[in-house]
Amino acid sequence: MQRIAQLALVVADYDEAIAFYTEKLGFALVEDTRLSDTKRWVVVAPPGNTGCTLLLAKAVTDEQRSRIGNQTGGRVFLFLHTDDLKRDHVRLLEQGVTIVRPIAVEAWGTVLVFADLYGNLWDLIEPPR
Repeated sequence: MQRIAQLALVVADYDEAIAFYTEKLGFALVEDTRLSDTKRWVVVAPPGNTGCTLLLAKAVTDEQRSRIGNQTGGRVFLFLHTDDLKRDHVRLLEQGVTIVRPIAVEAWGTVLVFADLYGNLWDLIEPPR
């Protein structure tokens, strides 16, 4: 058996990324381990997470910095499931998170698209019950 355990998300700054994911999105800071004077192992996860986590990886080269906020060429990058999209929509608005596409009902569930602090696009999905 295999599963995807973690995804790397290229960020400009560890602390601003931690603040966004924990304060604006309500994620838990799972780990923040200093590896050197410039490198940390920073992991966040959404509330109630039992699966994949995000490794916040600070960009250090020009090529890595060019990918911040656009890791997928403008497509939705990450898909976050919720048990209550309306509740989470209100929270995103209260926290000043940019809603890119409003709530829509699709075959796979009710969805909205939001942008993280760098512009990466996320689908927030409440799957059909």
